[in-house]
Amino acid sequence: MKYIILILFLASAGLIIAGFASNAENAQKLIGFGVVGLFVVVFPLFSYYRWKDKNLKDYMLTKENLDKMRESQKEKKH
Repeated sequence: MKYIILILFLASAGLIIAGFASNAENAQKLIGFGVVGLFVVVFPLFSYYRWKDKNLKDYMLTKENLDKMRESQKEKKH
């Protein structure tokens, strides 16, 4: 999965660079397809890949997590 994301990122970046570098009629289309590829394909795949094995509750500010943070702050002060 990591290599697929990297290849798609490089392809999108290549399209954007090719669009800026060329003076052809299709230059704006190349830039557009590169941007769409980044934001519609690469970014969601990357987000899924990074979050697939993580528990979302660990990152939310719930009462339990706030209590844990307060306890760890008290331990650091002593």
